[in-house]
Amino acid sequence: MEIESKCLHLAQKTNAESMDRSGALSFPIYQSATFGHRGLGESTGYDYTRMQNPTREHLENTIKELENGIDAVAFSSGMAAIGAVMELFSAGDAIIADMDLYGGSVRLFENISRKNGVAVMQLDVNKQDVEAAITTATKAIYIETPTNPMMRVIDIKKLADLAHRHGLLLIVDNTFLSPYFQNPLDLGADIVIHSGTKFLSGHHDTICGFVVVKDEKLADKMRFILKTTGAGLSPFDSWLVVRGIKTLSVRMEKEAENAMELAKWLKEQKKVKKVLYPGLPEHEGFEVMKNQSRGFGAMLTFVVDSKETAVKLLEKVELITFAESLGGCETLVTYPITQTHPDLSKEQLDRCGITDCLLRLSVGLENVEDLKKDLAHALED
Repeated sequence: MEIESKCLHLAQKTNAESMDRSGALSFPIYQSATFGHRGLGESTGYDYTRMQNPTREHLENTIKELENGIDAVAFSSGMAAIGAVMELFSAGDAIIADMDLYGGSVRLFENISRKNGVAVMQLDVNKQDVEAAITTATKAIYIETPTNPMMRVIDIKKLADLAHRHGLLLIVDNTFLSPYFQNPLDLGADIVIHSGTKFLSGHHDTICGFVVVKDEKLADKMRFILKTTGAGLSPFDSWLVVRGIKTLSVRMEKEAENAMELAKWLKEQKKVKKVLYPGLPEHEGFEVMKNQSRGFGAMLTFVVDSKETAVKLLEKVELITFAESLGGCETLVTYPITQTHPDLSKEQLDRCGITDCLLRLSVGLENVEDLKKDLAHALED
């Protein structure tokens, strides 16, 4: 089954029992905290929603199939998912992470992980010698691709080969492309993370996160962490994401089409100094992206000529919403230096290239000509 059909029909495949009884196309919301037992040692497979719930299980089975994993675990947010993955490591362990990551991930690493004795070293995995940074304490490599917000592309297979030569895990945040455009597990990654709040949900109406693995031992560990820390996704939010996934393919295709058109248009605007979109042939990650993904996604970043221009654009856009987040039906513009990356030091911001002239677009489903008009108005003198 191709991925477009999977987005629609995995729901029915895993809902066969309910379909047989009622014919319902929409999976039920099992809004129950606990489940009854017929007798001692007799369980229906569900005991307590913190551990598992039929609606959440249905969503997890769908994500597992979309990412070609052996298990997927649904969390209450993307950060809860990342935090759960970091619970795989112990005091004295070390992680190598790319330098360009969502600011919330960096905040977690520098405050919570460090407090717990897990050291996270950030470097440019495309340009610096990752192998030389590996020590006996190193347990994993952590990346996003494309990166947030600089849209850098990292060769997943190349990094997976390096990680596995040294017995390390490769962890890939696949939020920007979703499983519709990219499947890191197929390229050698061991763990895939999603902020399901974004493209998977797709409607700016719920917050969730996912961890997908391809190894039974990792699956058992993640299930234990979920049960113990209690950050599982609620039944109703699980149902919202199931509903969102049904339109994932058409949303991703149209949004990527709009993003490509906007990237080309922005390049021609006199106040725009640089456009970062991996679908442009001049992007340094263009060839790698073509080899490891099925599309270039709906995220783009651009640099304007001054802070004043950036602030003016944020204040003048009308159709486009100035907001933090991404991946919904509506186009959003985000100011990374104050919204997604405010906790980074000046040195960290400078190293990544995040300045007060940098803007990030999550391109939605609007008519692209309307988006151009809105941006043109906001860029006027």
